[in-house]
Amino acid sequence: MSPPVAPPGWSRWLVPPAALSVHLSIGQAYAWSVFKPPLEFALGLSGTQSALPFQLGIVMLGLSAAFGGTLVERNGPRWAMTVALLCFSSGFLLSALGAFLEQYWLIVLGYGFVGGIGLGIGYISPVSTLIKWFPDRPGMATGIAIMGFGGGALIASPWSAQMLESFGSDSSGIALAFLVHGLSYAVFMLLGVLLVRVPRSEKPVESGPRVFAGPQVSAKQALRTPQFWLLWIVLCMNVTAGIGILEKAAPMITDFFADTSTPVSVTAAAGFVALLSAANMAGRIGWSSTSDLIGRKNIYRVYLGVGALMYALIALFGDSSKPLFVLCALVILSFYGGGFATVPAYLKDLFGTYQVGAIHGRLLTAWSTAGVLGPLIVNWIADRQEEAGRHGASLYGLSFVIMIGLLVVGFVANELVRPVDPRHHVPAPKEAAHVERQQSESA
Repeated sequence: MSPPVAPPGWSRWLVPPAALSVHLSIGQAYAWSVFKPPLEFALGLSGTQSALPFQLGIVMLGLSAAFGGTLVERNGPRWAMTVALLCFSSGFLLSALGAFLEQYWLIVLGYGFVGGIGLGIGYISPVSTLIKWFPDRPGMATGIAIMGFGGGALIASPWSAQMLESFGSDSSGIALAFLVHGLSYAVFMLLGVLLVRVPRSEKPVESGPRVFAGPQVSAKQALRTPQFWLLWIVLCMNVTAGIGILEKAAPMITDFFADTSTPVSVTAAAGFVALLSAANMAGRIGWSSTSDLIGRKNIYRVYLGVGALMYALIALFGDSSKPLFVLCALVILSFYGGGFATVPAYLKDLFGTYQVGAIHGRLLTAWSTAGVLGPLIVNWIADRQEEAGRHGASLYGLSFVIMIGLLVVGFVANELVRPVDPRHHVPAPKEAAHVERQQSESA
């Protein structure tokens, strides 16, 4: 399924909305914590168990992005968006059946496995297309689209909370909420499928640098460079630190202030999740655009270094000041989102645009790893601390110390990144032939 080639005069600013329609939908994954308490109550699950659909979804996101990246490059963004629509919506429908029948494994299969494939293919579907439309501002372009993934929970969190309040938080109410999600997102994602276009040539319709200017590295060759694996570590550490808070956001803020004179209500906790989503979203466009000005390495120094400081402040003083806890969490989530939005431009700087979509897909296996590590660290330690009789903020102290260590590891890896050795570059004639072949296939 080849996407229509943009006609003469087509505005490249119509492409980001197409990407946003998909990313805003699949960004619902960040609102999973709203479903955790109802599922735990309705199905008798622990915190670690209720995190499993989300964890598997993130694992499948990385794996499907890695293995599907080349297919996305070959078949184009419309094919990828269609696959994402079918998988993501079907995942919700399977989850609805699982909740109705009180068969938790169906929720894990639907939301985690099937829906996770939709997450991965949908996430990378517009990246290389956007970079080819906006070679002059790659950080801003990918930030606009990937902003939607971070902002999806801003819509989904209060929407899901309201549905659970209206339908009930028992298994039938959860099932109905999943059903409405699946059908609604299918319609919204279809808008992106119909709207997306690709450039007519290697040079965008509007003025800008040539797409294939500078050194180019193939996806296969990129895996043989230390730069790829250093960036893998950088992304994995940054994601682990952010996702640890995000996946357990609602119960975490409730636990932190449960023993104070101002406990956090369920509604306020859902509002906190929405705030985190707003920070995640704002960081994706704000920090990635800043990276166009100060450089990718410098912006990752901010993400990792200041992020470690924010975790230290929460660990030391978070339970004594609600504004401090919220502020530090918002900064961490803005760095988390910014890291995702900046990494495609970082890859473009190092490896060029030749196969940047496929390289990006392979790099997202770091997200799969982090999707297991972050929630596992936070949930497993919290469960063990609770069994030991602890409560409140003490459930998370050790987790936060571990997160600080991981961010320091990522900081060091970022410092070691250097330009790719020329021996890994694609020869110019081969590159030109590839471009000519792509143009003839889309004609």
